[in-house]
Amino acid sequence: MMDKVIFVELLTQHHYKAVRSILDVMNEVDIASLLSDLDDRELALAFRLIPKDKAAEVFANMNNSLQTYLVEMFTEKELKELLDDLYMDDTVDLLEELPANLVTRILDTVSQSERNMINLLLNYPDDSAGSIMTTEYVGLRQSMTVEESMAHIKRTGIHKETIYTCYVTDKRKLIGIVTAKELMTSDDNLLIRDLMETEIISVSTHTDKEEVAQLFRRYDLLALPVLDAEGLMVGIVTFDDAMDVMVEEATEDITKMAAMSPSEQSYFETSVFSHAKHRIAWLLILMFSATITGTIITKYEDAFAAIPLLVSFIPMLMDTGGNCGSQSATLIIRGIALNEIQFRDIFKVIFKEFRVSLIVGVALAVANGIRILIMYHDTMLALVIGCSLVITIILSKLIGCILPLLARKVNLDPAIMASPLITTMVDTCSILVYFSIATRVFNL
Repeated sequence: MMDKVIFVELLTQHHYKAVRSILDVMNEVDIASLLSDLDDRELALAFRLIPKDKAAEVFANMNNSLQTYLVEMFTEKELKELLDDLYMDDTVDLLEELPANLVTRILDTVSQSERNMINLLLNYPDDSAGSIMTTEYVGLRQSMTVEESMAHIKRTGIHKETIYTCYVTDKRKLIGIVTAKELMTSDDNLLIRDLMETEIISVSTHTDKEEVAQLFRRYDLLALPVLDAEGLMVGIVTFDDAMDVMVEEATEDITKMAAMSPSEQSYFETSVFSHAKHRIAWLLILMFSATITGTIITKYEDAFAAIPLLVSFIPMLMDTGGNCGSQSATLIIRGIALNEIQFRDIFKVIFKEFRVSLIVGVALAVANGIRILIMYHDTMLALVIGCSLVITIILSKLIGCILPLLARKVNLDPAIMASPLITTMVDTCSILVYFSIATRVFNL
């Protein structure tokens, strides 16, 4: 990675030839990372020194704030040159994030046909395959020979997002696929119809993009064709876009599991007020739900007065129950995300988690029983804590495995049912179980 200080020094001393030489050998992603550390003046100057064949890819790898600044700084000529080299999906992604005045400026720069295509892509739902696809793909005819196909790729491939998978169409209807490897290793006179694969994995424009990403993972795809409602091919989703979806979905699940509202912006790009807004709603819900636990505890004040030692075990029981519930929920949510677990498996899951909870509960109960006997020499107290632990762990693991599956069944994100919510529910159950057993054993 290029040292920022040296790079800035070369810029300020007007050693532009040296700067261009450095940028010429650097990877596009590394250039975007380097430019993100520059101030506005240095950024504008450095970007103009990037070799033309790299500029669009560097721009596509920049964050939204840098892209917005550069679009504002570009002349009409520079903007047109950039847009000509940007792939359609990257152009659409850019327009979705830019202010309205800059969007208008960009749309005025492109041709009418490009404008129509951009408007079409922007109209697809945000969570659909249509919103992340590109229209630049290599199309072949089944009557072409391998030699003709290779010549076609050489002429048009520079403007396509990928050439590794080519799509055979007849009046825009997808009838087969052929890989670049097959073309390069086949006889020149062989017809595409004799070479193409007709068993095709495809999606529609309105297929959920998370499902699209799962298909990439399941079948190890590099690209996936997208068909419209009439079965006509309209574009492809490439691996890099599928990876972006995977990251986006994983980030969304992590934030929900931590009881926060998802945000598409990075940590430092998000304002303090936005951070607070994304967190406070869930915290309020969890805070007020926790008052239920407090209300239950107050009903057992007499038990506290009779045996004050009972209070000291409350945190241990609540934490253990919450941790057990979170463990089960995490595994089930992962299984749902990977399509390993379906709602129809709910009874199999319950039976398995019940057996796991018995083993875990007994092990922890025995360990705590020994500790209590050594520290307090109280057999009855050890029995109360042991029984409470076993029942709490069983309940928490059952809650942890059932709630995500129920959420999926009613079309909610299972991640909502993760740690904070489950912990709050388990806390209530553990307190009820603990004092119900204690009051009966000690006749309180």
